[in-house]
Amino acid sequence: MTRAAWMILAATLPLAAQPKLLVNAKPDTHSAAQGLEHEFQALVAATPQPSWIAYSVPSTGTMSLGCEFVSRDGAWWSTGTVHLEPPDHALILFRVVAGAVERVRTLSPDCEIDAGDTPFHWLTDVQPAQSVALLAAFATQEPPLSSAVGAIAVHGDPAADRALDRFAAAGQLDTLRSRAISSLGSARGRHGFEVLKGLIENDPDERIRTRAIGALESSKEPEAVDLLIALAQSGKDAKVRAQAVRELGHKREPKALAAIGAALDKDTDLAVQRAACSALQSLPDGAGIPRLIQFARETQNQQLRRQAMGSLQNSHDPRALAFFEDVLKK
Repeated sequence: MTRAAWMILAATLPLAAQPKLLVNAKPDTHSAAQGLEHEFQALVAATPQPSWIAYSVPSTGTMSLGCEFVSRDGAWWSTGTVHLEPPDHALILFRVVAGAVERVRTLSPDCEIDAGDTPFHWLTDVQPAQSVALLAAFATQEPPLSSAVGAIAVHGDPAADRALDRFAAAGQLDTLRSRAISSLGSARGRHGFEVLKGLIENDPDERIRTRAIGALESSKEPEAVDLLIALAQSGKDAKVRAQAVRELGHKREPKALAAIGAALDKDTDLAVQRAACSALQSLPDGAGIPRLIQFARETQNQQLRRQAMGSLQNSHDPRALAFFEDVLKK
């Protein structure tokens, strides 16, 4: 179907639900008003050749929704719209082969979609809670479709919170818990932060507590930085303090820099101090480089000095280069 023909067809779909542009596809439209599961399974059973089933749901407004990236001359470029504000809908796409779903994708509705000349079934009247239930079945099947968890996370519906909470709970497979924990941090706002906080405080599995601390890095809740600082300062386990310090290295707030510096100066565990060196290098906009240079100049601990020098070298920051030149002159 030509681009012009698809644009005519797209105009008949619900506004804000339709893909902005679909090319190289054989599209048709179906209603899921009688239930998503029934309509979806009927389409899966009826299309043994490779095909796509897709629909739109309200999203959480996450900036993670985008279009596919391609590599050009060793650099990565986005081929779709740059969102200054996050899209309020998400496209959920399923690739069907031989009567079974083999892949789930989540895209912005602003993407240009090339379907590779395959059948493309567009579903209307999809209830978000029914979409979450459908995706949850794929996330927990054997073998699971791991991308289904991320697709659930972008749904702007309370059903997504309930599903991710269930996946993150004790008793689930470790891989499923890890994916749910990551999604709770990156896409579920205040609710996700509270769940992560509870896991850090109460979960008996050290690996899960560590993953929950790691997921705080992507949380946009202001309290996430405060919790990381508290863990970096008073965590009973050095592994917890080191993990919290590393995650602070991705935060822009000035208090994150202060907390990393405090860990470097005051923590008596070498692993925590080494983590602080790496975190100073990782701080956005090179905010930690001056503090790292100062530490490299002043510390008497040769092991930590090597760590600081290595972090400065890896930063490729002009200030680090000037520091090395100054050291060599001496």
